[in-house]
Amino acid sequence: MKKHNFSAGPCILPQSVLQKASEAVINFNGLDLSLVEISHRSKDFVEVMETATSLALELLGLENKGYKALFLHGGASLEFLMVAYNLLENKAAYLNTGTWADKAIKEAKLFGELIEVGSSKESNFNYIPKGYSIPTDADYFHCTSNNTIFGTQMQEFPETSVPLVCDMSSDIFSRVLDFSKFDLIYAGAQKNMGPAGTTLVVVKEEILGKVSRTIPSMLDYKVHISKDSMFNTPAVFPVYVSMLTLQWLKDLGGIAEIEKVNNAKADLLYSEIDRNPLFNGFVSNKVDRSKMNATFNLVDSAHQEKFDSLWKNAGVNGLNGHRSVGGYRASMYNALSLESVQVLVNVMQELERNS
Repeated sequence: MKKHNFSAGPCILPQSVLQKASEAVINFNGLDLSLVEISHRSKDFVEVMETATSLALELLGLENKGYKALFLHGGASLEFLMVAYNLLENKAAYLNTGTWADKAIKEAKLFGELIEVGSSKESNFNYIPKGYSIPTDADYFHCTSNNTIFGTQMQEFPETSVPLVCDMSSDIFSRVLDFSKFDLIYAGAQKNMGPAGTTLVVVKEEILGKVSRTIPSMLDYKVHISKDSMFNTPAVFPVYVSMLTLQWLKDLGGIAEIEKVNNAKADLLYSEIDRNPLFNGFVSNKVDRSKMNATFNLVDSAHQEKFDSLWKNAGVNGLNGHRSVGGYRASMYNALSLESVQVLVNVMQELERNS
């Protein structure tokens, strides 16, 4: 029986997606060739890339609105660099809400002035800063929508006249937003789309080509757009699995439908964290809690051995918290079922009964 996979990434994937992907590795499209053996220039894979990019724009509601979807290499970590390379001419504004935002800031500083408009670093990132202002002469504003390590999530995004850039690696396609507010979105596939190895970038074309520096071809969004994500050999398998996952989501009813499921999962787990006297949540302000990554701790570490034994025996996987926070982290990505969350809640209640 498959374990209840709460891993923070690589993510849990739908069983139907894994089945189709495994079949394609053996024999793709009846070609008597594996997906990972065929040319990325072949008709069969070009169709995969076109379908994947089209589905991404469709699900985000960004079709025919001047956006392009790309599947690139390097993860979100390379996007920290690429965003600044392509957009930062003079100065940029960043909101610092976690480890990955901190790393994005580090890369951007290589290219120009960096204004940190808000930060929760002094509290180990256990809340989302609010009440900050964004300079109107900034080249762009960058934020991270969900902070996997610390379990915080932005529930509102600022109204600003400058281009809005967002790292959505760990909550892309999980909730309804007005995605047209964003000028550039990027997301590593391994949180809510597929295996590690490709990164989705959705960019409004009109914001590109405005910096004076010469951008290396491999780091230039305009080059990748002109080559339909195939300037170099794409990560064929991760793109294919991402395509299958996006199709699975569309078949479910899209983002609006999965949001209902995600809300139910988060409500179930957070209600138990708040009710059960043996646990407490890491995030200081409940409104900032992430619906993708719930972080919590035992009130008394003396219960750790028993609790760890209980959840492992129940078939739960990937519950240990990040070293920056400790405790536990339950990642509830799109493909995790409500039943899996109920199993975890049952274990938490069993610990309470027997302590």
